[in-house]
Amino acid sequence: MEETWTVARDVIVLLGGALFLGAAAVRFRQSAVVGYLAAGTLLGPHALGWVQSEAEVELMSELGVALLLFGIGLEFSWPRLKSFGPRAVVGGVLQVAITLVVGALAAWILGVGVRQAIGIGAMVSLSSTACVLRVLVDRAELESVHGRNATGVLLLQDMAVVPLALLVGVLGGGGDAGSVVREIGTAVGAAVGLILGLYVLLNWVAVGLLSSSMLRRNRELAVLLAVCVGLGSAAAAHYAHLSPAVGAFVAGMILGGSPFADQVRADIGSLRVMLLTLFFAAAGTMADPAWILAHTYLVGGFTAAVILGKAAIVWLVMRALGHRSGHAAATGLALAQIGEFSFVLASLGRGTVIGEQTFLLIGSATIITLFLTPYLAAAAPVVGAALDRLRDAPRSSGAKSAEGEPPEIVIVGFGPAGQRVAEGVADSGARVAVVDVNPSVVERARPLGITARVGDATQTELLESMHVEEARYVLVTVPDPDAARRIIQAVRILNPQAQLLVRSRYHAFRQELELAGAQVVVDEEQEVGRRLAGSLRSRRRRAAKRAADEAA
Repeated sequence: MEETWTVARDVIVLLGGALFLGAAAVRFRQSAVVGYLAAGTLLGPHALGWVQSEAEVELMSELGVALLLFGIGLEFSWPRLKSFGPRAVVGGVLQVAITLVVGALAAWILGVGVRQAIGIGAMVSLSSTACVLRVLVDRAELESVHGRNATGVLLLQDMAVVPLALLVGVLGGGGDAGSVVREIGTAVGAAVGLILGLYVLLNWVAVGLLSSSMLRRNRELAVLLAVCVGLGSAAAAHYAHLSPAVGAFVAGMILGGSPFADQVRADIGSLRVMLLTLFFAAAGTMADPAWILAHTYLVGGFTAAVILGKAAIVWLVMRALGHRSGHAAATGLALAQIGEFSFVLASLGRGTVIGEQTFLLIGSATIITLFLTPYLAAAAPVVGAALDRLRDAPRSSGAKSAEGEPPEIVIVGFGPAGQRVAEGVADSGARVAVVDVNPSVVERARPLGITARVGDATQTELLESMHVEEARYVLVTVPDPDAARRIIQAVRILNPQAQLLVRSRYHAFRQELELAGAQVVVDEEQEVGRRLAGSLRSRRRRAAKRAADEAA
């Protein structure tokens, strides 16, 4: 009984420390994740020693990661996942394989044994799903090009945890090649069974027992459904020797297509925040500041090699798959850390594949790269844009292409918002041109008789080739606020007289876009509020009229 209260005390101490240091980080304009990690490091067994229940807290943090991926899965759908395309899958496979091989070769060249070198390569091949996705969501960059690339690679990495764990087991003497093949076959069968079971449970059994109206009337039922599905699927995946995070993600995707999805999304936010905060704080407890200080040069050199090496490998993979140099570099910086599942592989190989000093080195580098991830993610789009400008500068001659008359209206971003604008002006006789980075989306403009280009509108040369300097109106509908700001600035330089109408997906970025030079900023959150208020007033008027008619 006393042990149970000790664990509860440790959780409260970690969350309290995360609250204060996370608030301090935000006050100094840093990511709250930095504060959470710092709280775990400071309160952990290697510093003040206020938190001692490492195993129990680590388990709860793993549940936090699972619930994070469950929540992300709720926002996905099978069509949206397929929209990542085969490049995301191929990119993820290539990134893991190449990083493993390069990491193993580097370790072997430095004098490490073959088995240990391969184990090190496997451990550094993974990036942090929890940290990267949290930062991308906070920065509203999940739908940006590098955000989508990073998400696709991260999901593939999570799926690769199981075969990598089997590999580490074999390296540690846990089995031969035949047993590995059998275990992989078993894992694949378990994964198929888990997906089918979740599909039947959520689309048949749950629909029969529950209804959307029931969940709306009883809010606690939605929370219970989310906990049972999210954590239950993670536990089922664990017992099936699969990645719990992947099991929770698949469950979220399946539930996201059910009638309960909206209510569940609304009600699990606070629970997800608590567990995810606990994950970052628990990760911080694994850092040993004294050991890091005693081996400063070793840890610093290894950490720098990981960051630069992984960023370079991801850049090469993305370039090979046809992405622009800037987008490839931004994706590489976002993924240039060692992930939380590397702790799992390091723990499996501790004492068999890798020695204690190597374990401490990998753990220290993991914590440091997690600390640096918010800053790397913030720098990613800036570095990517600078790289593209540097690459395009020699080819910039100021000449304009002549593709007929210049457009009156230029629409940047041809997602649902851009398409609605184009449909609204297509019959007006105005000359319209659109540009988007997604070729399949651009194809939808051609049946409307609109000039369409594939490209990155943050590049001045592309805007020049579209004769933006002669357009009367430029509409920017891209969801990424950083990209929108850079597009506004580029248009302002080329055409100071143009009327700039810009979409702001979040209210927090409205002032930033106005300061960049937009005359009109359509605030999605504010517009939703206005529409809801208008609908409410209309319904109340109709209800009052019906009541008056009945009274008469």
